Amino acid sequence: MNVRIGGNPALRGEVRVPGDKSIAHRALMFGAIAHGWTRVAGLSRGEDVASTIRVLGDLGVAISRNDEGAVVQGRGPAALDARGATLDCGNSGTTIRLLTGLLAGGAGSFVLTGDASLQKRPMRRIAEPLALLGARVALAEGGRAPIAVTGSALRGATVDVAVASAQVKTALIFAALHASGPTRLRGALASRDHTERMLPLFGGRIDWDGDDIVVPGEQRLRGAFVRVPGDPSSAAFWLAGAAIAPGSDVAVRDVSINPTRLGFVRALQRMGANVAIEGSDGGGEPVGTLRASGGPLRAIAIGADDVPDLLDELPLLAVLATQAAGRTVVRGAAELRVKESDRIATVAEMVRALGGSIEEFEDGFAIEGGQALRGGAVRTHGDHRIAMAAAIAALAASGETTIEDADCASVSYPEFFATFAKLEAA
Repeated sequence: MNVRIGGNPALRGEVRVPGDKSIAHRALMFGAIAHGWTRVAGLSRGEDVASTIRVLGDLGVAISRNDEGAVVQGRGPAALDARGATLDCGNSGTTIRLLTGLLAGGAGSFVLTGDASLQKRPMRRIAEPLALLGARVALAEGGRAPIAVTGSALRGATVDVAVASAQVKTALIFAALHASGPTRLRGALASRDHTERMLPLFGGRIDWDGDDIVVPGEQRLRGAFVRVPGDPSSAAFWLAGAAIAPGSDVAVRDVSINPTRLGFVRALQRMGANVAIEGSDGGGEPVGTLRASGGPLRAIAIGADDVPDLLDELPLLAVLATQAAGRTVVRGAAELRVKESDRIATVAEMVRALGGSIEEFEDGFAIEGGQALRGGAVRTHGDHRIAMAAAIAALAASGETTIEDADCASVSYPEFFATFAKLEAA
C-alpha cells in the first residue's frame, strides 16, 4: 500500500495510541509461566504482539483475546516443556530474544525463527550471557536466527551485561527466575525497566545491590492483572508532528510516562519544542498525558549515553533536525544498523528522497537544519518506523510525498495513517 501526503498541514486534537508492546510482551510471557490466570488489558493489535500470542499458543498456553485485551491461563514451568517446537516470531526481535531466555530453563527443545528481516539481526548478545547460566543456545551462521534452545538446569551466576539493551537484560532475568541460586547482573543496565517494575506484580522478587540487579532463583509466580498503557514510541510521532508543523497542538492521553521511555521527550525539550508531561511517577508503570505544539527548533547533540532511552525515535529526530537551527549530531547509535532495516542508511535515504542532505557515520548521522524539503517518493524497506517517520517528514515538505509499502506500519501501529488523517483534518 502506498500513501500520499500533501505538505504543510497542521496536526490538532487528542489521541490515544496503541498499548505499549514492550510491556505487553512481558505481561504475556510472565502470565504464561505464572500459576493461575492473568488478565492483560490494553493490548495493541500490532503484528509484534500477535507474534508473542501465537508462539505462546504453540507452546500450549491458552490465551483468549477480547476487545479489552487478553486472558492467559498460566501453566507455570510446564509452559516451557514442549518438545520439537518450531516457534515463528515473525518480525519481533523482542519476542525471539525474550523467549530465548524464558525457554532456556525449561525441559523442552525449541527452534526460534522469524521472517527474513528478523533472521538478519544479531543474537550473540543473548546467547553468550545466557551461556554463563548454563543455557544451551545454538545460533545459525553469523550469530543469527534460527536459534536452537535446549532447556537445561540453570545455575545462578554473575553476568557482566555488555550491551545496554532491555531485551538482553530481560532475557537474563527470565532465565534467572528458573536457575538454582541468585543471579547478579551488572554493567550496562541503563535501559527500559519494564521487567523490573512488572515482576513484583506477579509475586516475584528482584533486588538491587548498588547499581547491580540480583534475581533470586527458583521463583514461583502467580497470575496478575496488568493494564498496558499507551506506547510512548508511538506517541513520539504525534509529538514530533506537532513540533515540526506550525499551528499544531496535539495531546496524547493515557500513555506511559516511565522515565526510561521519555528520552525523546527530553530531546524535544532540549530542541526548544513546546512539550509538556502531565502525570507523575507513582511506582509501577506511571501513566499520563503528553502534549506538544509547534514552535522554532534548535539543533542538539546526542551521544552514546543518550541513545538507549531514544533509540527507536532517532529516525524522528533526524526529521526534526532538518528543520532545527544549527547542526544536529547523533553518535553512539550503531545499534540502528541492526534494526528492522539499517536505520542509519534508510533514514539517510528518506531525507535525500525529500531533497534534504545528511552526513552518515558508522554510528550515527549529522544534519544541518533549516532545509527546504520537497515532496518525493520514500521507500520504507519494510520498516514500520521509517514509514511513520516519512509521514512526519511530509509535514515539512512542499508538494506531495508518497510513502511506498506504508502498510508495514501495522507491525506496531495499525491505526497510524487513519489517526494521521484525523489529526490533519481537525
